[in-house]
Amino acid sequence: MTEEFTSVYRLHPLIPDDYRFQSLSDPELSRYKSFMDIQGNGTRPLIREIGIENVLYSFGLAHPGVIALGNYPRFLQKFTRIDGAIMDVAAIDIMRDRERGVPRYNDFRAMVRLPRIKTFKALNPEWARSLSELYKGNIDRVDLMVGLFAEYPPNGFGFSDTAFRIFILMASRRLKSDRFFTTDYRPEIYTLLGLDWINENGMKSVLLRHYPSLAPSLKHVANPFAPWRNVHEPASI
Repeated sequence: MTEEFTSVYRLHPLIPDDYRFQSLSDPELSRYKSFMDIQGNGTRPLIREIGIENVLYSFGLAHPGVIALGNYPRFLQKFTRIDGAIMDVAAIDIMRDRERGVPRYNDFRAMVRLPRIKTFKALNPEWARSLSELYKGNIDRVDLMVGLFAEYPPNGFGFSDTAFRIFILMASRRLKSDRFFTTDYRPEIYTLLGLDWINENGMKSVLLRHYPSLAPSLKHVANPFAPWRNVHEPASI
């Protein structure tokens, strides 16, 4: 794994601060929890309280946060660990890039053969003034993570074009370097039965095998990583 991949894989804005847990059987039942309520030592009590099927169903209905400036989870900016220590994860992420010598945003773009951004307004009109004040008018001082969050992604993308250049390289490299996806993806290693299981199953079939009650929500859902159907709303025609 390269330092660049570690830097662009910081996708914390995907994590919401607050969660709504709904019921497969009762349309009137909702419970609202913060991330701190459900993480760490709170995870198992939550599953016992709500039920694993309802937890999965609720996550299937939920949408992730937008990877953008101003959307970093509040709880991670003042995260209290089990030992009582308080961490600002956002600040730590930036500090780690600087300590490891990862290039600032514009230098990073130049190294992946993308044009340098000339002005803060060109980077992000909404945040231009705040960024200019923070970096004292020098666009080349913008940290990599800040620039990636500020950059508007292309249509249909969940994150910036700059980050995508590293993702597309590293994703293929990770697959090619894993022998279980390449030279050892064969019956002598997996058996013919094992290969059939891999080829004929996916996330949806695994979920339904263990939790068949999720079937109504996953009906007509080809990709279970896309939003699921709310079983209490009329099905679209």
